[in-house]
Amino acid sequence: MKARVVVTLKSGILDPQGKAIEGALKSLGVEGVASVRQGKVFDVEFAGADASAAKAQLQAACELLANTVIENYRIELP
Repeated sequence: MKARVVVTLKSGILDPQGKAIEGALKSLGVEGVASVRQGKVFDVEFAGADASAAKAQLQAACELLANTVIENYRIELP
């Protein structure tokens, strides 16, 4: 079973890397970019097919993968 964890900064947290990407896109001629927020994606593969067990394990892992003070995370299971 495959799962995806998406980690993003909470709203209101400054994102200097996102600002740098935004500036780079604009300087490369990409028009219409209002803002960019940068995040992380983790693709995790589990042996077995028990979705509830996988979600419980991912929930615990996300507390380590994300800094929950400044980041949110979302677990995507098929």
